[in-house]
Amino acid sequence: MKAVGYRVAGPVSADDSLVDLELPVPRPGARDLRVAVKAVSVNPADVQMRARVSPRNGEVRILGFDAAGVVDSVGSDVTLFEPGDEVFYAGAMDRPGSNSELHLVDERVVGHKPKTLSFGEAAALPLTSIAAWELLFERLAIPYGVKSQAGALLIINGAGGVGSILTQLARRLTGLTIIATASRPETEAWCRTMGAHYVVNHHHPLDQGLKQIGIDQVQYVAGLTATDKHLPAIVEAIAPRGRLALIDDPGVLDIVSLKRKSVSVHWELMFTPTLYQTRDMIMQHNLLNEVAALVDAGLLRTTLTEEAGPINACDLKRVHALLESHRSIGKMVLSGF
Repeated sequence: MKAVGYRVAGPVSADDSLVDLELPVPRPGARDLRVAVKAVSVNPADVQMRARVSPRNGEVRILGFDAAGVVDSVGSDVTLFEPGDEVFYAGAMDRPGSNSELHLVDERVVGHKPKTLSFGEAAALPLTSIAAWELLFERLAIPYGVKSQAGALLIINGAGGVGSILTQLARRLTGLTIIATASRPETEAWCRTMGAHYVVNHHHPLDQGLKQIGIDQVQYVAGLTATDKHLPAIVEAIAPRGRLALIDDPGVLDIVSLKRKSVSVHWELMFTPTLYQTRDMIMQHNLLNEVAALVDAGLLRTTLTEEAGPINACDLKRVHALLESHRSIGKMVLSGF
């Protein structure tokens, strides 16, 4: 089968940063689906892994988390899906990735693809939807579907993949005032399209930007990028007993300054259930099915912004480079081999 991978971590400009491969067809384990991959999207996690993490002993690492496709075969203990089912999912960090014609994934982290979306449109959603959902409703503990909920949520980097779907979820399923951050006219417009009530520039102190729109404090902050850089402004802007949830990877994050306000800090990593085989892994299956239902009901939309070509090393390199430029909006998708 065709696949795309790498053997040595390094810059995307290197000739062998990503290479086209031919690999044996994988055999599903007991709880596995084997999925014929129709489309994938690229996430910062792909870029960071390719740049920093070399496979052991010169082995090949297949990247890719988000995927949409058709179930080709199932393991002996599978109960949730059958061959022929259309699915979407975000996979796992400790298994071969989705940049391959056939991919193995545990059924407990797979959802039924939204019926109203193409495979490409669906592939843009899984990882970011899971991360945003868990951050909003579990880490920040904001009640699902309670439109009377008071307060404000600040989303740092509203035009990114997670920010785009987080803005939609918060606007459609809570009563919060949503403030996204962006720095260019096109990203500001995108944030408003996703549902942000206000947009402030994250190249300036966020607390000052909030005051300029008449908001002195926010009860919730979603740190999606550069949380360490924005921490002084977060300390000023967040309300006493507020909640901060973050997904990025600061080298150091000294949160002592948040103690005076009794602010709680929460990490969100959507791969934790698969990394530790937690008992509630199936919650991601349920979550993705709920996202699909919301999409099909017209309450959520895909965050796909670019169809970047077929799944091959050349096109994946181009998408990785654009993500590294920090100028992408929403999600980029590749379809077919």
